Amino acid sequence: MTLVLGPVLRHVGETTASVWVQTDRAASVSVLGCTARTFEVAGYHYALVPVTELTPGSVTPYEVAVDGERVWPPATSPFPPSVIRTRGGAEAHRVVFGSCRYSKVTDRKLSAQLGIDALDAYAARMAGRPHEEWPDALLLLGDQVYADELTPRNRRRIAARVDRHPDWPDDEIVGFDEYVGLYCDAWTDPEIRWLMSTVPTAMIFDDHDVRDDWNTSAQWRAEMHEKPWWRERIRAALASYWVYQHIGNLAPDELGSSADHRKIVEHDGDTWPLLVELADRADAEVDGAKGVRFSFRWDVGRSRLLMIDSRNGRILEGGQHLMLSESEFSWIERQAAAPGEVDHLLIGTSVPWLLPHAIGDLETVNEIAAARPGRRGRFAEAIRRAADLEHWAAFRSSFDRLTALIDRAAASGIASVTVLSGDVHHSYVARADLQGAPRAPVHQLTCSPVHNKIHWFVRPGFRLAWSRLAHRAAERWALRAGAPPKPLSWRRLLGPLFGNTIATLDLRGRHAEAIFEQPRSSGSLVERARLDLTR
Repeated sequence: MTLVLGPVLRHVGETTASVWVQTDRAASVSVLGCTARTFEVAGYHYALVPVTELTPGSVTPYEVAVDGERVWPPATSPFPPSVIRTRGGAEAHRVVFGSCRYSKVTDRKLSAQLGIDALDAYAARMAGRPHEEWPDALLLLGDQVYADELTPRNRRRIAARVDRHPDWPDDEIVGFDEYVGLYCDAWTDPEIRWLMSTVPTAMIFDDHDVRDDWNTSAQWRAEMHEKPWWRERIRAALASYWVYQHIGNLAPDELGSSADHRKIVEHDGDTWPLLVELADRADAEVDGAKGVRFSFRWDVGRSRLLMIDSRNGRILEGGQHLMLSESEFSWIERQAAAPGEVDHLLIGTSVPWLLPHAIGDLETVNEIAAARPGRRGRFAEAIRRAADLEHWAAFRSSFDRLTALIDRAAASGIASVTVLSGDVHHSYVARADLQGAPRAPVHQLTCSPVHNKIHWFVRPGFRLAWSRLAHRAAERWALRAGAPPKPLSWRRLLGPLFGNTIATLDLRGRHAEAIFEQPRSSGSLVERARLDLTR
């Protein structure tokens, strides 16, 4: 019996935890006396083991057994035992986050371009420190796998399919089995495998988990649906996301009330047809909504994380251009309205809320232009895709609604509101200045990439975009184009930082501090900045 992937420690509460695994065959998986049967997807086998009756505020080493045979930890390992640290009692919490993590490669030239994996270096350093210094949560904010930018290994892996699928692209992932290969490449790195076995990990996807520019516009969706392989691709992407990333995000009560989860784990035989139906429902827009909600909530002490699905949740048909449907946005607003329950509100969204000023205004101008008929609209659409103008500012009504949500939260008596994002291949901190009475401090923290190369034009482009001259020019352009005045202003406190980066949010009572670090070697990190977010 082989443990193919995992264990991955996912949602953890005061007395419960979820441990995800992939095995090489159907089996019974046990963790700390709690057992779950695997479910099958297209010949692959998975289990999410619900661990119960833990002690609040405890640290419990654990092993994984498959059909009674211990498969984790390995017989010899350079890492400390994997543990489950439950919530409860602690005043201080540490959240580590980042995005855009390309898998390790053996090609020397490409490896040099990618640099040292910041998350890998964090794991290596963490292994030598006591439990008290370990993070309480790891947030992976998109692009966990790259389905459209393949490693040399993946290109070789899919080369043999040309005779079976001559109409499939030769440089992109399409089938579910190919997605399995992507996740295996991303999660078998020893440092990352150990890290994810012992730090509760929350995940959300971004475009490269599916395809560049995914759901940027209705026209993009229409063009993709014309491709003969796209239906298979989006089904495989969403089905694999549900299996590898989504189900572990959910708390036990949410899993228990999920008809989809119950139907799949209780099914006898291959669940692929069930996941195809789920993927189709998640992808389709029906009456201005999506059939599956991927946004979720975690509570870590007196901090609340609201992770927003800012990719699949987009509503684009019937002339609409919304980041989220009415029903999903209303759900987010209800979760954020918690006066007295939390000290810190963390909002995770793979694409940033606050961008460099000039880029934000340019995205709003482009949204207005792309909605026009004829040649001007088509040209604006081409610019949108070429320049990746698809963040919150490109969905202006949704941007304003998120800003209003944040404004209400900041006025509710909490200590801080922090938006955590990735995607843009540079890292920065911006302080939002909201209008009206004094509010709790509000910041945008962006950390990207964790492990990826940076194109030559990124550095000068983002430095220019943050400049005052570009800000003023783009703002005037946006107002002349008909954009409403922005409901807030913001100023850059840190950045742009370029290169592989990992960020940490330290929360102690009503105090919050952000730390940005970059790898110096495979086992060490250099602190680039430390900021007080509650001052």
